[in-house]
Amino acid sequence: MVMNPIVAKALEEGRYKLLEHESFELLRQYNIPVPDFALVQDVNEALKVVKDIGYPVALKVVSPDIIHKSDVGGVILNINNDELRSACERIRINIREKAPYARVSGFLLQRMVPEGLETIVGATKDPIFGHVIAFGLGGVMVEVLQDVSFRIVPVTEEDARAMIREIKGYRLFNGYRNMPVRDEEAVVYIITRFSELLSENPNIVEADLNPVIVLERGKGAYAADARFIIGTA
Repeated sequence: MVMNPIVAKALEEGRYKLLEHESFELLRQYNIPVPDFALVQDVNEALKVVKDIGYPVALKVVSPDIIHKSDVGGVILNINNDELRSACERIRINIREKAPYARVSGFLLQRMVPEGLETIVGATKDPIFGHVIAFGLGGVMVEVLQDVSFRIVPVTEEDARAMIREIKGYRLFNGYRNMPVRDEEAVVYIITRFSELLSENPNIVEADLNPVIVLERGKGAYAADARFIIGTA
């Protein structure tokens, strides 16, 4: 099996983690929906690129040395057209003060996804069973509620649908109280495509799509953030 060039490049550079834009590019290769995005080097490039992406946007520092971007002030959300320049400068200042050791590769400029139900699609590589996919409510809910279902790769559409319906939080997909019905089939698609991605990339040892934001029925779902840990084992 030929190694994916994005994964191969990271391993050649001695990195165990894909950068944010690399993670999104890998997801795009498998047709997993992600918000419009671009890697930019400075505010001038950001101001040019944002014309194609459109406001509002999120801005995230890209660095191989920063694991939790929010902890060092490396993420700013819901930026509008008169705030992008100051947002870039604010992140630079935050990084200089809180992570002066970090090598900065640029900024990820990302279109904001509309509000929706936050879920997580994750995976680890078990030494016996291989890749195991997990699904549950996203954000901090996955840690607080521990309401998660699991399947071994490969995951079929039937498997994915069962995973979604096994969690206690599934009632949120059905329009709980005055909430809209969510696009369950869009999540089924993401899980099965994610399964294919893992099957074809054995060097991925851990991955999280968190959050996967699920919109109203018929409007899709998007991986708003992604993390891939890679290795040679």
